[in-house]
Parts: sequence; structure tokens; C-alpha cells
Amino acid sequence: MTEGGAGGRRKGRARRRDAPPGQEPAEPASAARDGRRANFLELFFDLVLVFALSGVVSRVAPDLSADSIGQRWAGLLYVLVLVLPIMWLWTTTAHITSRFDPRRPVIQVMVLLTALGVVFMASSLPYAFFERGYAFAVPYVVLQVGRPLLLISLLRARAQRSLNVRSAIWFTVSAVPWLAGVVVEDWKRVGLWALAITIDLLAARSSWPVPGMRRTLDSAWAPSKTHHLADRYEQLLLIALGESVLSLGITYTETPVSLASTLALLVGFATTVLLWRIYYYRAGQVLPEAVDSAGDQVRAGRNTGRAHMLMVLGIVLVAIGYEIVLPHPDDPMRPAWLVAILGGPVVYVAGRIVLERVVFNRLSRRRLIGIAALAAAALPLAFTTPLITATGAVAIILGMALADARQSWGRPPEAPSPAVTRSTRT
Repeated sequence: MTEGGAGGRRKGRARRRDAPPGQEPAEPASAARDGRRANFLELFFDLVLVFALSGVVSRVAPDLSADSIGQRWAGLLYVLVLVLPIMWLWTTTAHITSRFDPRRPVIQVMVLLTALGVVFMASSLPYAFFERGYAFAVPYVVLQVGRPLLLISLLRARAQRSLNVRSAIWFTVSAVPWLAGVVVEDWKRVGLWALAITIDLLAARSSWPVPGMRRTLDSAWAPSKTHHLADRYEQLLLIALGESVLSLGITYTETPVSLASTLALLVGFATTVLLWRIYYYRAGQVLPEAVDSAGDQVRAGRNTGRAHMLMVLGIVLVAIGYEIVLPHPDDPMRPAWLVAILGGPVVYVAGRIVLERVVFNRLSRRRLIGIAALAAAALPLAFTTPLITATGAVAIILGMALADARQSWGRPPEAPSPAVTRSTRT
């Protein structure tokens, strides 16, 4: 996801143009050459994200293991309500550090405060829907409303000032259900927070329209910044996969060792490796070049964000699934477990299909077949055990990876071929 708009045609002068005179010198050539690399502050923020995603997995897995059918299905809904706000904070932060020079003290303070806010949100996850809801909602609201207001004072370009004013207005609107959810509990809180994050995402998708304000559009995906943002999304995938391995290892450590649990560990690790392989070959390897050469970089950037949001959700579901498989490898399968174990790969592959469209401007038939195979396997696997179901899922994922290898065997690495026709939408 991105702010969207025709501002992608501006030739990457935003960093120098945005700063008031005397506050930001022109960047040296070495900085421009290193612009696509994340700095240490951004990597530090990513470490906080690992803590947050791990907290979501630890929060939801016990619900899926509960005796109550309703609680098991509620756990799957909790994944969306908890992951999407954290991911949206990461996305908006990545756009800020791409638009502004991260060496500026005010931007560094902003990123560090955002990291602190995510720490508070993650620490509240075990009690998010019953007690400490304020520790999840209040930091989110303060950051999403406060940061655009602060950025307005740093901007000189009219389009970017307008963008931040409109986004602050919409974040203020969504703050009502966010904060209203704090004073209620259980399903009322879940419903209000689900409404709030839906408002946030839909408003961003529409470039935050405000009646009476001209929707002058601008985008963080300016030509000089596509490499940086694309690399940030690649790093996001690595972080999510790393969190999956972390959860897998911790769960195995806390589970009595047996042949079944060890097999579950091997199957879980193989699943993570194959998800990494499917992402990086080949679309993930050439993503920055693909977005850079796309005819409509704004649309390509927006779809890149959507693809990675789906893939991260899929990875979190995979990690939750293995929180079930490891301690219950031979138990009878439950429907909510089946959704987590097979649904994680399905959501991940769906995101990978969107990424394939961005990078190569095509619909991946191999991945569509993989999703169909996972869906078709659900019925017979529903009568097996979690370990057998996970093994069936990894076999299908392996088939997709082997199909990729067979397709590329003996051929030179495929170059990106994104859509080159610029959208006429405004």
C-alpha cells in the first residue's frame, strides 16, 4: 500500500525540497548510491517488529488450542485485528523514512518513538481484548495522528502537505472506534477495532479523500526512492520468515521431544525454507528493478505493499499452525486448525501471485494450481492429524518450488517485465 497518485512523476527531489532552508543540506553522491540500503535505525525498528509478530503468534495459538469451538474460530479473527494495525504502522514508517532523509534528528526521533509504541502494543497482546486494550489502541492512534501533523511543519511542497493533512483527518476519524474499543471488552472491542483498521486501510487506498479539499496526489514511490522502498519490503519478508523460525524453535524447545514432534519441526523448517524460495525466485530478487521500470510506479508500489501484507499474514498463520502441530501432532484434526495449517500457505501464495503480476505482468498459473491443490486437499486432510496435514501442505509447496525450478532450468535468469503503460487514473 502507498499513498498513491500522480506524484510519482516528480523526479525524486522530495528529500531536498521538503526541508526548510538551512535544515537539510543536499545529499552527497555517496548517499544517493547507498539510498536503496536500509540504515541501522530502520533495521532496529525491524527488530521491534519481530517482537510484535512473535507476540501475535503467542497470543493467538492458545485460542486455537482451546476446548471452546467459538474461541478457536475467534483466534483466527484476532490475527487480522492484531496483525493489520502493526503492519500498517510498519508500512507508514517505511514510507516516512523513504520520503525524508533518515539522518535528520526529527525523523530519527519519530522512528524511535514509533518503535516504542510498537513495543507497548506488542506487550499488551495477551490482554488486548479484555484488559489492557488502551496499551494497544492509544499508541497506534497517537502515532498515526501525530506523525502527519508533525510532518506538515517539515514540508514545503503543497501536494505533500495536503496528503498529510488529509491522512491526519482520516486517522482522527478512525481514532473514534479505536478509542471506543478501549472502554468495552471482548467481541465489542474486536468489532470496533476491526471497523477502525478497515477505515484506515480503505481511506489510504482512496488517497484519503476529504470533502472540500482538493485531492492533490503524491506518492512515496518517487523514481529515486523505488529501490529503497522495494528493499524495505524484501526485508519485511525476511523478518516475518525469521519470526516463523523463532516461533518454531521456541515451541519445539517447550514441547516434550518425540519422533512426531521432531518430524513436525523438520516439516515446519522445510515449509519456511520453501516459502523463502518461492518468494525470492524470481520476483523477490528483481523487485526493486521491476518497480523502478514500471510505467505506473504508484500502482506498482501499491500492489507491492498489498502483496507483502498478504504474504506476512500467510507467514503468521503458518507460524500459528505449527504452534498447533508441534504439541498436537497426532491429535484428531479440528476445523480451525485445518484453516490455519492450510490457510497460511494459501494466503501467502495469493500474495505471491500479486507480486508476480507487479514484477512480470502476468498471472502465475503454477501458483493458482498450488492454491487449488491446497483447497482440494482440505477435505481428505480434515480426517487426518495436524502432522499429516502439515506434511501434505509442504508437499504441495514443494511441488510449486520444483515447478519453478523446472521452468527456469537451462535458461538465463528472467528479467523483470512490469507493465509499462501508465495508468490514466487521477
